[in-house]
Amino acid sequence: SPDEQLRDMISKIHPSIRKFVFTASVRHHAERCLDALGISDLFDGIIDVKDCQFETKHSESSFHIAMGKAGVDNPESCIFVDDSVTNISAGRRVGWRCILVGKVGRDCGKKVTTEHAEHEIDTIHHLPHVLPEIFLPTEKSDQKEKD
Repeated sequence: SPDEQLRDMISKIHPSIRKFVFTASVRHHAERCLDALGISDLFDGIIDVKDCQFETKHSESSFHIAMGKAGVDNPESCIFVDDSVTNISAGRRVGWRCILVGKVGRDCGKKVTTEHAEHEIDTIHHLPHVLPEIFLPTEKSDQKEKD
């Protein structure tokens, strides 16, 4: 079902920042998920497992391919948000800024953490708290600047 809170958060990311879905699944599945969440129109593209020659996000090569598909040269300009410690580690080895989402492993049910993540958050909805610089200023922050 649509996630209005997620939609609102993504729509407040600065428009100069291009947004891609980087998935270990196929494009059609990602499109269905984005449509169900009501956020498909907020992304510049989908980079799927076929684009990455069936390499998973465990593989550094998939991150290099994703950068090529997105037209990005500087890995430090990429922000990777994922729920897999293994994927986060691969992204960090390539030089991406990595945010681990979910402090409990989806497969093991136990606490997960990694030194490779710049930040660890409980849910994607907490992204503005750890990366406020990528979001448009809010009225509250505008007011602080005026005071």
